[in-house]
Amino acid sequence: MKKMLIPAVLVATALSCQAPEPQQSEPMKPQKIVVYQVFTRLFGNTNTTNKPWGTKEENGVGKFNDFTDTALEEIKKLGVSHIWYTGVPHHGVIGDFPEIGVSSDDPDIIKGRAGSPYAVRDYYQVNPDLAVDVTRRMEEFEALIARTHKHDMKVIIDIVPNHVSRFYEGKNNPAGVRDFGADDDKMVEYTKNNNFYYIPGKAFQVPESKNGYQPLGGEKHPLADGRFEEKPAKWTGNGSRLAQPDFYDWYETVKINYGVSPDGKKDFDELPASADSLDWTAHYDFWQGKDVPDSWKKFKDITQFWLGKGVDGFRFDMAEMVPVEFWSYLNSHIKMTNPEAFLLAEVYNPTLYRDYIRKGKMDYLYDKVELYDTLKHIMKGHGSTDNLVPILEGLKDIEHHMLHFLENHDEQRIASPEFAGNPWKAMPAMVVSATVSTSPTMIYFGQEVGEPGAEDAGFGDPSRTSIFDYIGVPQHQKWMNGGKFDGGLLSANEKALRNYYSEVLNFTRNSSALMGEYMELHSFNRSQNPAYTNKAFAFARWDKSQKLIVVTNFDEFKSVKTTLKLSPELLKAWNLEVGNRDIQEVMFGKKKTKLRVTDTGAEIDLDFGPWESAVFEIQ
Repeated sequence: MKKMLIPAVLVATALSCQAPEPQQSEPMKPQKIVVYQVFTRLFGNTNTTNKPWGTKEENGVGKFNDFTDTALEEIKKLGVSHIWYTGVPHHGVIGDFPEIGVSSDDPDIIKGRAGSPYAVRDYYQVNPDLAVDVTRRMEEFEALIARTHKHDMKVIIDIVPNHVSRFYEGKNNPAGVRDFGADDDKMVEYTKNNNFYYIPGKAFQVPESKNGYQPLGGEKHPLADGRFEEKPAKWTGNGSRLAQPDFYDWYETVKINYGVSPDGKKDFDELPASADSLDWTAHYDFWQGKDVPDSWKKFKDITQFWLGKGVDGFRFDMAEMVPVEFWSYLNSHIKMTNPEAFLLAEVYNPTLYRDYIRKGKMDYLYDKVELYDTLKHIMKGHGSTDNLVPILEGLKDIEHHMLHFLENHDEQRIASPEFAGNPWKAMPAMVVSATVSTSPTMIYFGQEVGEPGAEDAGFGDPSRTSIFDYIGVPQHQKWMNGGKFDGGLLSANEKALRNYYSEVLNFTRNSSALMGEYMELHSFNRSQNPAYTNKAFAFARWDKSQKLIVVTNFDEFKSVKTTLKLSPELLKAWNLEVGNRDIQEVMFGKKKTKLRVTDTGAEIDLDFGPWESAVFEIQ
């Protein structure tokens, strides 16, 4: 196995900058949002068997109760303000739960053994796998909400409006709530108030297997017979209109009808031309008395149900596949109930960003296809930091709304060979991602201890931690240390990595400048200083009380020994006095340097090792 190269300066800095039990000083009022995404089923699992296609008895399964007060307090200490509990609503799962009258899903329409969290089977109940006592599964989740709040963090769960499980069974609907499809006219492909799209006269057929795939890895199961009864067939979740979808379609799900006909006609009121400039209260007023499709009402009722349980916000899956008018309707109703609700959407088409923020009233969108993809390319050693400048410039009018991340459940683990192969390669990108804008920062559980996602869980390939099967997460388990949540099994380097994340995230939570102004210094230095390369990136952040210079070195092998020049525009904005002064690095607190200001310019001495970053405060 190739030895992992880790610059000693990073490890030394990270290990020394945080004691094992840091003292909690009186913090400034938190400003930046930090989201900790955790795959709920995997978090508390201490089983290390990791058999491909293993059962929960063989491989183990985490529970709501594994998020103890100790675990939550340690998550909070990392710098977290919101926890996104992924996979909470009851989705398709292989296995019976006779105590609650729930039968197994059909392996022919389930991905993995534990099932996809994005094939929701019952929106008014939680995944029974997550409960110690399945008859009290909702009470156990309500207790987790209360514990999370006790530790001063907010709770986010998934809502997946674009599609539901192919076997949706609402066994827990509140009084008066009709099930999806219960009142549909199945003799027609489409009508406004149908919840699904149909293929009249044709029965659903299980997709033809590819690459030798067999449900459950070929294990015999009474329902694994290559058949699933659905007549007439419904459109598949990704929009396939075939009675037999392709193996690579989202065949485990069916698409929800939002009043958009197969030819694209909208059977609902259009938003007014001024909608992008109106607040959510005006959007709420607009929809009062309007005849909206039945599916809109169903998802409004679902989100109101979870708000009533104390959930503080939602992450909306594949939001761009649902019309923006629906989001205006849904989100304005959510905000009417909880004006502080956190609303995050998965949108991958940059041309739609502003519509979904301004018309759809989303708080935040994934900054995936621009910032994340570019940072990933740089981390892999192929990209240039020059490419960051136009991306940040192009998003400056909506920068606050573009949530930043380097990992989530859909993306490769940084430490996987298929991505960077070394979690320390992400440190410059983490600093940039967390400090370059006022937007929230998100990390994925295990990221902070270098989880590589190497396990063959069954469905899908390694490099991503499986969301479809029962599996353990080895690096995360070392941090859990049998439920002590003290990192007791981590190596010194792994502890240093987690400390590094903690320092970055806590600094961003408590720095007022990071909610202020931004000016890039990269272009000016690239034009003025040949020693400043396209592996470095520098910018300024400031407000009335704090002035910061952020400098990063993405180079794996070369140090940066040069000067950083402050642009004339920044000197004018800051009105710095002429003279020399010592300046202090404030994120990690270990580095000092000189700032020289003359009548003609200003510069800072830089001496940075590979992958090193610093945040200097200018007094």
